[in-house]
Amino acid sequence: MKEKILRGRAHKFGDDINTDYIISGRYKFKTLDNRELAKHVFEDIAPEFSRRISPGDFVVAGENFGCGSSREQAPLAIKYAGIGAVIAKSFARIFFRNAINVGLPIIQTNTDKIKEGSELIVNLSKGEVFVPEQDLRLRIHPFPPFILDLIEAGGLIEYFKKHKGWKSA
Repeated sequence: MKEKILRGRAHKFGDDINTDYIISGRYKFKTLDNRELAKHVFEDIAPEFSRRISPGDFVVAGENFGCGSSREQAPLAIKYAGIGAVIAKSFARIFFRNAINVGLPIIQTNTDKIKEGSELIVNLSKGEVFVPEQDLRLRIHPFPPFILDLIEAGGLIEYFKKHKGWKSA
């Protein structure tokens, strides 16, 4: 299996970023179009966010990222905005599960030393976040191969479409 490496810039947020901060309820019920939702990601706490990001950039946050509702629109809005992964100290359990199900990598590590705008290189296979300008290496638990396969496929549904069920080992 080839290594899964992601590159982008850090966009920092604090603790307790709830799903309504990620995508406001006023949009969740108006459209099922994920690309439209992505235009409004983090709008209430970072109004220009969707225009500042480049494909592959990272959301970097503190504790309890994704708390709040259990709707999949939050990780989907982040994914369709082009974010390569969310890196946080901890995640709300249901957000964590929903993110994996939709193919959005989520990485748990201490984010205190990551600075806004820093370039990050994330190796999901090896289990490392590297910040070149600081020569900082943060260890993460590498994803098991089947989770990497799910992410690579674009999430659980796309994985099942591609493989017609679970691949045998």
